[in-house]
Amino acid sequence: MNGSELSPLLYAYLGDSVLEVMVRERLISRFPDAAACNRAALSFVTAARQAEAAKRLRDHLTPEEEAFFLHARNAKPHSLPHNAQPYDYHLATALEALFGMLHLIGNKERRDALFQIAFPELN
Repeated sequence: MNGSELSPLLYAYLGDSVLEVMVRERLISRFPDAAACNRAALSFVTAARQAEAAKRLRDHLTPEEEAFFLHARNAKPHSLPHNAQPYDYHLATALEALFGMLHLIGNKERRDALFQIAFPELN
């Protein structure tokens, strides 16, 4: 695994969309309409919620994934959302970057396995 081709923030940019799609795919079978799905999805894509998910993953990462995660966590974003705590935002960025990197290298099996650990309530 080589996660050095792009900046961690670019991986996080992609990973944000990857996680959004993965969450939505799991919600459409649980809710009767798009509005209900959207309301539910919003609770999974906050920095605080993603930080919780990131903490669940830490003991399950390979050494290479852990190094990538830490590198992404330490990336300096240009700005922080007003409603996010800085530490939570950095963990969420690392989570998004990890999922973006796994998506780009085509490791769907690992991406899906980590998603199940990160978001057990969606399994």
